[in-house]
Amino acid sequence: MKLLLAEDELSLSKALVHILEKNHYTVDAVYNGQDALDYLETGSYDALILDLMLPYVDGITLLKKIRANGNYIPVLILSAKSEVDDKVLGLDSGANDYLTKPFATKELLARIRTITRSMQSPDSKLSFGNITLDRATYELSSGMDSFRLANKEYQMMELLMTNPKQLVSTELFFEKIWGYDSDAELNVVWVYISYLRKKLNALHANIQIKATRNAGYSLEEML
Repeated sequence: MKLLLAEDELSLSKALVHILEKNHYTVDAVYNGQDALDYLETGSYDALILDLMLPYVDGITLLKKIRANGNYIPVLILSAKSEVDDKVLGLDSGANDYLTKPFATKELLARIRTITRSMQSPDSKLSFGNITLDRATYELSSGMDSFRLANKEYQMMELLMTNPKQLVSTELFFEKIWGYDSDAELNVVWVYISYLRKKLNALHANIQIKATRNAGYSLEEML
């Protein structure tokens, strides 16, 4: 799941990125409201974490603009403004939730899960062939064995298993999991596909990750 974080306090932004990536999210971080608008216009995100006191374009103005433009991305306001009137203004402007600073990490993660819940399968487990991916434990398993997947492996496998037999382009993998600001090369996608193939082979999977030249990858049943 890919998040956009708009927070101008650099140390807090870095800490949040670390927390979120540790919990299997992909994060793009911006430090002012105008960049947040630009990223939302050109990128594909599952949720926005939004500070209110941003340079150039403040959080409330940003929120009103994206809602007026028909963008209904889930938004969690993360702000030091704790007055009831501030919370009401944020929610009335289109936010899905409002969390005041300072906050507990567990609560932040719970709030993110709540605002993105409608985008997720009600079942925490995805299955295809004899392979199951547990979204709660990040375990990829068969009836014989299991592996706990690392962050990017998990996100790639989740994308494949939520779209079985459908082609997922290399560019989409890169955008959703590494993000625009990554220094990685596009071929890193192939590297992680190879990791997943080795794990599927070790699990004696009856499914495979099929490559389509110059197009992408799909999860297919083995004949």
